[in-house]
Amino acid sequence: MIKLFRFLKPYRWIVVVVMALILMQSLSELYLPTLMADIINDGVVKGDIPYIWKIGGFMLAVTAVGTLVSIAASYLSSRIAAGFGRDLRSKTFRHVENFSLQEFDKIGTASLITRTTNDITQVQMVLMMMMRLMVAAPMMCIGGLIMAVSKDAHLSLVFVGAIPILALTIFIIASKGIPYFKVMQKKIDKLNLVLREGLTGMRVIRSFNRFEHETERFEEANQDLTQTAIKVNQIMAFMMPMMMLILNFSSIAIIWFGGIRVSGGHMQVGDLMAFLQYAMQIMFSLLMVSMMFVMVPRASASAVRINEVLNTVPVIVDKGRDPETESGSDALEQGAGVVDFDNVTFRYPGAESPAITGISFQARPGEVTAIIGGTGSGKSTLISLIPRFYDIEDGVVRIDGRDVRDLSIDELRSKIGLVPQKAMLFTGTVADNIRYGKTDASDEDVNHAARTAQADEFINGMPEGYAAPVSQGGSNLSGGQKQRLSIARALVRKPQIYLFDDSFSALDFKTDAKLRAALKGETTEATVIIVAQRVSTVMDANRIIVLDEGQIVGIGNHKELMEGCRVYREIVSSQLSEEEIA
Repeated sequence: MIKLFRFLKPYRWIVVVVMALILMQSLSELYLPTLMADIINDGVVKGDIPYIWKIGGFMLAVTAVGTLVSIAASYLSSRIAAGFGRDLRSKTFRHVENFSLQEFDKIGTASLITRTTNDITQVQMVLMMMMRLMVAAPMMCIGGLIMAVSKDAHLSLVFVGAIPILALTIFIIASKGIPYFKVMQKKIDKLNLVLREGLTGMRVIRSFNRFEHETERFEEANQDLTQTAIKVNQIMAFMMPMMMLILNFSSIAIIWFGGIRVSGGHMQVGDLMAFLQYAMQIMFSLLMVSMMFVMVPRASASAVRINEVLNTVPVIVDKGRDPETESGSDALEQGAGVVDFDNVTFRYPGAESPAITGISFQARPGEVTAIIGGTGSGKSTLISLIPRFYDIEDGVVRIDGRDVRDLSIDELRSKIGLVPQKAMLFTGTVADNIRYGKTDASDEDVNHAARTAQADEFINGMPEGYAAPVSQGGSNLSGGQKQRLSIARALVRKPQIYLFDDSFSALDFKTDAKLRAALKGETTEATVIIVAQRVSTVMDANRIIVLDEGQIVGIGNHKELMEGCRVYREIVSSQLSEEEIA
């Protein structure tokens, strides 16, 4: 957890002020029992009423100052903790944004959400508590001991027996509870995972009537977390009764032996009462420490998980821009947007065999390169290597003659307009989602992109038009509508390279044909790579690449492949009638 405290650097002077305020508060609380002893010894015993009023008024003033100082310390510590939490969440989110898909697969989306919210909140709460107690508890304990010894050194021997027993009790209980806090956070991850799957997959759950199954899954995860929480709380619940038991026995011992000291004339009544209050302050300071022992272990477990995210180095390293390489590249003469695959092999982390092997082809501007093949043949995998979602195992992927690994991520992806296989929209308006591809796009650019994507008809049919709201994930739109908005989002970007990853699957044949015809006019100077399942979508492409089990088994146009590629002929015959093939 100490590693995370580097995020406190912007607040270091406020932390110093908080420490000073808490020190003042502690001193005022330590001073009050001495004033009370003076009232009893010199006021009550001697019947000096003016002295009682005088010291009593002074005690009220000290109490008022201590209260004001305590309020100020609480306010500032709350602001520091809130700022710390905000900065840490921002840092974590920015770092996660740099992750490749491999890191997301490794840690898990549900776990990342828990770490960015619940775990950071745990650390934030403990930080606020520590700022209040890290000075107050030691100060009250040490100061209380000094003041108690100054009142009566012999009676202070009570602490010699009480404090070690108290410390041992705290240690035993905390050592039993700490392991459960680490387990709890993992079980919160599991609960979030089940909950997230249940909510995002609601349509599938309803269609297959699997409510009971999902309810059982959730109940199992929920019950597992609950049982662990009960177990740890049962252990930690022993802390307070044991503390109070030791505190009360210590008070009995102080009053017993203190009474003997008073009756023997070795101690005044006021000093005994002050000594008892100092004993309470010492015990309560240790009680505050025990409260930290309850919260710190869980926060430590959370801090480990946060540090695990922050210390995760993305597999894909952004080398940044190299002006010399950019200006000196002779590949730019080939034209903007030339994509080369040179003997590329890639396997997913942990996979036994490669997803694609020995892939070589070139896609040029002004041409449409289509990729077709059976399920699991590696079509989407191949597409994902161009924007460098994954890094290849062997070979080279080049854009304009330069290895994509030598380009900065910003530069590489600014050349690309990707329409993913699963259309993903964001909360906002229709226009906002189209402008996601280019934030400064004009209204005319947005409208033109929507028209080209054949989306303007259904958009204009909405009451609010382009200002119509889009729900999370586009749940208030059909599959075809979402795909067309995704295509419009890529078109408004006007990139050098268009990547369509099975982006026409939810469209009817008529809309598909109209869309492809409209795209021809928009992409005359761009490189277009289309992954498709439908033969009708790829028949007119300049170049068709046929994949089978991760390898290229044919390259050419439709006519050439019908003559020389068995796999392509099988795909065509499975989708088209003999008349259509002819």
